[in-house]
Amino acid sequence: MLEFLQAALGSPWLWLLVFAVSALDALLPFMPSETAVVGLAVLVGMDFGALALLAVIAATGAFGGDLLSHGIGRTAGPAVVARLQRGEKGARRYAWAQRKVAERGALLIIGARYLPGGRVAAGLATGTMRYPLRRFVALDALGASLWAVYSVVLGLLGGAGFSGEPVKGLVLAFGAGLVVVVLLEVARRAVAGRTGKDGQPCHRQNADT
Repeated sequence: MLEFLQAALGSPWLWLLVFAVSALDALLPFMPSETAVVGLAVLVGMDFGALALLAVIAATGAFGGDLLSHGIGRTAGPAVVARLQRGEKGARRYAWAQRKVAERGALLIIGARYLPGGRVAAGLATGTMRYPLRRFVALDALGASLWAVYSVVLGLLGGAGFSGEPVKGLVLAFGAGLVVVVLLEVARRAVAGRTGKDGQPCHRQNADT
């Protein structure tokens, strides 16, 4: 990946690639969006103009991809909802899922992108459950921007720590990123453990439908 990015430095097609990979990661979780952004930031180094451009392009691509994923969820939603609502138990499960998305939608939209496959799940789930579109757009714009800045900063730290040694810089950047992901997962499990309610369907419809 580093060799490819290094060979493409200076080409306008590189920015288009970053945009496309950042967008498609919302539909195809195996797309290396974070690898591309962090790796390119490592190679760019202390060129703050290029780093700012990278953050803007990555955030714009991620935002566009998330909107597409959410739109697919809204389009496919009626068929999914119909299956979920079959029978009394199905209706209760749907009401529970709907409530969870309403209660934790902000955390899902902003935070899930840091977990493998999180963007796909967040976009499709919020779309299927008819999460308010304006709220989704605002939260997702914030989440995509934070993710892009986070990825660029990781790359900048790696590049600054190992100037001229991009492989070591990338290892440092992803090591720091892995620590962040682990801490987020530990915090999520701690919150779920305290509430003790994540596995219990709700028996009442959400008023915010």
